[in-house]
Amino acid sequence: MNDSSLIPLYQQIKEDIKSSITHGKYKPNEKIPTEIELSAEYSVSRITVRRAVEELCNEGYLIKFQGRGTFISKPRIHRKLSGGNRLESFSKTCADAGVKVGARLINKQIVPIREDEREFFSLDEDALLIYIERVRTADGIPIFIENLFFPYEEFKSLMTADWNNTSTFALAENVSGRKPKDTLRRSLELVRATSDQAQLLNIPVGEPLFYMNCFFIDINDNPLYIGRQFYVGSRYQFEL
Repeated sequence: MNDSSLIPLYQQIKEDIKSSITHGKYKPNEKIPTEIELSAEYSVSRITVRRAVEELCNEGYLIKFQGRGTFISKPRIHRKLSGGNRLESFSKTCADAGVKVGARLINKQIVPIREDEREFFSLDEDALLIYIERVRTADGIPIFIENLFFPYEEFKSLMTADWNNTSTFALAENVSGRKPKDTLRRSLELVRATSDQAQLLNIPVGEPLFYMNCFFIDINDNPLYIGRQFYVGSRYQFEL
């Protein structure tokens, strides 16, 4: 490290580790040295090393697992939102990227309907919805929190369905016989992770998340379900 450089030491360490990643010294899923080992290697304090590592985690180069250490991330998963890929499932996206798709059920309950949901489904204000919350993973790494809302009367059998490691599209079709064709509307915005979201996604509180709100319709343009998803920005990339 160059102490006389105008570039801060943590930035020099960050760029050196990033170069080791891009040039293949560190491989995807490989564990990097501990903070103590990196401090000794670079002859700097642990605080300096910690800042470099945290920034690399925020940029998606590294990922921390509590109790296990810090590992090299796999490249971001890419999802195209244009052309024929508007409704590409997460399962297909993962298959195209050569990673194993997964899903872990967090919450499943019957909930009251809200105004935008009532308008979309054309239901009464006292109607009920089935709410499903899952964490979707790629090679075991959390990628996004999936929040799904289905009209209770038509989809009540989803309450007894197995939501672990299964496809949303497949489950919806199995129950209703209807396939999603498109979204009536879709929005994408940037938010910051709450403490609960951070815990589920294994990221720091406040890390940027993509929030996508989608209203799915079937081949007859009838409302099917609503998806409200929170994607880890450093692990998932949308191509518009």
